[in-house]
Formats: sequence, C-alpha cells, structure tokens
Amino acid sequence: MTLPDTDIESLRRALNERLPRYAVILYNDDYHTMDYVVEALVKSVPDLIVEEAVGIMFEAHNSGSAVVIVCLFEQAEMYRDRIKGFGLEASVRQE
Repeated sequence: MTLPDTDIESLRRALNERLPRYAVILYNDDYHTMDYVVEALVKSVPDLIVEEAVGIMFEAHNSGSAVVIVCLFEQAEMYRDRIKGFGLEASVRQE
C-alpha cells in the first residue's frame, strides 16, 4: 500500500516540525574582505540571497557572531563545513 503524495508531504512536514533545529553560526573574520565573506556565504548556503548575506556579514562583524541559517542537523553540518572551506570560522548549535 502506498500513500498519496499529499499524505507523504503532510507526514514529512509533521516530522520536520518535531525534529530539533540547529543554527549555523558565523564568527567575525578579520582576515578576509567583506565582499569575500558575502560571496562565501552565498556559495555555501544556496537559500541565501546577497542582501541577506550582507546583513549576516555585518552582524558578525559588529557583534562577533551571527546566525546564518537554522535547519536540520545534517544540513547545518554541511553548511558549516562549506563555510569553513572558505577559511571562515563557523559552528553549529542547537536552537
């Protein structure tokens, strides 16, 4: 027996709502240009647009850290690793 697509999507949404969320944190970077940080964020997290990446970069620059994205754990680890691949400091924390 298979479920209709709408039932599968409903189950997927319910499961996602119950799973814990994790934040990817970007830390201030004194070595790279601001443009480089913005470009790294956009390339690392495809859901980000340039304007959002600029805001995240400035928040990290001014306050020491900023939340890049909140998502499921596996995605958060992947985004963190991508950001770190650009030579930037990032971590994951549970929300």
